[in-house]
Amino acid sequence: MRNTIISKGKRALGLVLATATLVAMFDASAQTREVEVGLIAPMSGPWARQGQVMKIAADMAIESINQQGGIKSLGGAKLKLSVFDAGDTVEKAKNAAQRMVADSPNLVVATGAYLSSFTLAVTEVTERAQLPVVTFSYSDLITSRGFKYVFQTSATGVQQAEGSLPALLEMAEKASGQRPKTIGIVMDNTAASVAFVKPMRDHQLAKLGLSLVVDETFTPPLANATPLIQKLRSARPDILLLLPTAIPDAKLLLEKMNEFGLGRGKLPTISNGAAILDPDLRNNMNIEQLEGVMAVVANWTTGAQKDFVAEVKKKTAEPWPTQHFVTTYGDMWIFKAALEAAGKADREAVANALHAMNLTGGPASFFPGNGKLKFDDNGRREGASLLIVQWQKGVPITVYPAKDAISAPIWPKP
Repeated sequence: MRNTIISKGKRALGLVLATATLVAMFDASAQTREVEVGLIAPMSGPWARQGQVMKIAADMAIESINQQGGIKSLGGAKLKLSVFDAGDTVEKAKNAAQRMVADSPNLVVATGAYLSSFTLAVTEVTERAQLPVVTFSYSDLITSRGFKYVFQTSATGVQQAEGSLPALLEMAEKASGQRPKTIGIVMDNTAASVAFVKPMRDHQLAKLGLSLVVDETFTPPLANATPLIQKLRSARPDILLLLPTAIPDAKLLLEKMNEFGLGRGKLPTISNGAAILDPDLRNNMNIEQLEGVMAVVANWTTGAQKDFVAEVKKKTAEPWPTQHFVTTYGDMWIFKAALEAAGKADREAVANALHAMNLTGGPASFFPGNGKLKFDDNGRREGASLLIVQWQKGVPITVYPAKDAISAPIWPKP
């Protein structure tokens, strides 16, 4: 009798263990079936267009990654994108980040935020949640706070500011034989614009012998551009730094410059960031009013990305991939590389993989610079560099540096 009881007990125990094993296998399979990655960016308000472009890019990259077998180190797990609307204010962006970390406990890494001021607020929240965030926002402050879970792929505002003016002066001298002596600045008060001009005002203008004759700052959205452009017409600088971050503001300023006889190359105009290079701007204003306008950006398509550009045109309704498109597309491939290295869908493991990342080719090909993808101890990409893009015949073309240029620059004739 005793042996019978033991035998029954053993069978019962075996059944329990087998069931537990099957449950564990099922759970592991469920865990690796999908890996949730995030995009937090403006999906409403004046910057909604940029957020929508970023989502299109993320969807396109994830489709390719999943079609190619997903994350192989996780048994072929597929990436799944969750999108969070950062809205149109810093407070809304911060609230969106709080919802993101509260409602999505399985989220392992995210990208976006778009405006530097949004990114600064969002990453205060994600840092506390130990959620890795990859961003191309420009502000130097983003990776100057000793955070462990923030990774910046762009050349920072200071890097762009200190690199762009010498390049622009060189282009002007080559084209016109004259070195500009005066400069005007018309900018919004977002963090990226502020970071871009700070080193110029602090020391670079004096170092380069440039006299600042117009210095105006506005809060977006801009209601009336007339007073700003009137000051430009009176001072008539040799070059203008025009720094709106919202497309409607860029349109208003450029149209007013044309109305006052300063457009179409009469006043060489350089912007920072991609708002002034967006297809929406071309679709809503006279193309000729854009000709010759330049922008310093952290990313754009280069001569090495012809196949990528063709794929974007084929798969989406976008006429060309913008800075936000290229960068967000590249970010998804960074996520894949980090997850492959991490070997598990875990925030800490992914953050460690990003810190250890040292790639040549692959995701690195979507970010201008030294051809490598490596972050320093602060999360800032080493070797990141700027590009200068110019409107030529209705299309924004990379014109600087020469190794990345698709076309030669055309310096507007005063």
